[in-house]
Amino acid sequence: MDEGEPSGAVTGPAASGYRDAFRPRHLLSELAGAFGDFGTIVPLVLAAAVVCNLPLAPILIFFGIWFVLTGLIYRLPIPVEPMKAIAAVAIAGTLGAGEIAAAGLVLGVIFLLISSERLMNGISRFIPESVLRGIQLALALLLLRTAAGFLTSDAALFLLAAAVILAGFVLSTRAGIPDLSALSVIALGLAAGVYLHGLPGLQPAGLPPLVIPTWADLSSSLADMVVPQAILTVTNAILATSLLTRDLFRSEVPPARLSRTIGVMNLVSVPFGGFPMCHGAGGLAGQYRFGARTGLASIFAGIIFLSIGLFWASREVLTLIPAGIFGALLFYTSLELGRYSLKRESWFVAVVMGVIALASSMTVAFVAGLALAYGIGWWEGRGRHPDNGES
Repeated sequence: MDEGEPSGAVTGPAASGYRDAFRPRHLLSELAGAFGDFGTIVPLVLAAAVVCNLPLAPILIFFGIWFVLTGLIYRLPIPVEPMKAIAAVAIAGTLGAGEIAAAGLVLGVIFLLISSERLMNGISRFIPESVLRGIQLALALLLLRTAAGFLTSDAALFLLAAAVILAGFVLSTRAGIPDLSALSVIALGLAAGVYLHGLPGLQPAGLPPLVIPTWADLSSSLADMVVPQAILTVTNAILATSLLTRDLFRSEVPPARLSRTIGVMNLVSVPFGGFPMCHGAGGLAGQYRFGARTGLASIFAGIIFLSIGLFWASREVLTLIPAGIFGALLFYTSLELGRYSLKRESWFVAVVMGVIALASSMTVAFVAGLALAYGIGWWEGRGRHPDNGES
């Protein structure tokens, strides 16, 4: 992609697909694909809001705004997700809004500073493609483990939703009809929730809170949240997402542009109650799996989050959908992401990283994958960077 193109511009097959998306058949596919990442976003957002006592309305509103803007900018279903390492640490440690905001602001500055083409290209050259495939597989296995947790807590609906999704896949493959399985299972979950708990009343959003972190918030967030999240964001949210756009659309989104939007959306949103956000290969795989092919899916997702945040900003709304529904969505998302990670030339590094991530963490898996990829290159005596498609 040339430097003269506008940020996130898409050409070739993706551009023509964007024009085709306005046909009724494709609109349904884009709407179904919009729900492909909800299994990741909603449980994390809800858990963080409940445990850390965060107001839900601004979190959902900023997710909605950035989903819409991302769809317009990239014209591909680039997802907007909560930063997972921050969410995990915040939930485990019951951290407050100030510490979460401090981490988000620091990361916003970092990713805006490294968003130059030269710097990001240097980072991408340093990290072999086999390691990025390993990050994809590690994330797929972690999502699969999360899905298994939903299965044990809500097995009946998990299996029912999984069967609906499988039937949608078979019908779309054999009969050539749009795969509306994600839309169907979300509708099924909402119907079950309304039947069991009733329809929540309107709760209009008020003015967003201003969150100003202190120096104590900043110091406590650096080691525990900023460092692991920075590694995860560079590898998964930026480099692995860019790589997956090439796999799926043959129109690669440059890593520098993904870094730029991550930096801007955190600096703009976090001070007003937004949760730290990034992109993600898992979300892209999920939205693609359920029919998303253009930015319209992201725009639809944004409208849904905005509507809930502006008018139904209560935690009861998000808990209407039973856990088994999210588990089924996560299960098929993990399969979609995993199948792109096992390339012939990088499967060994990817598998080792996946096992380490399950046993320890993504950060440890990343360091081990780097050492393994470079070690293989040195052992084979190539004398060059291990990312030559034969890692």
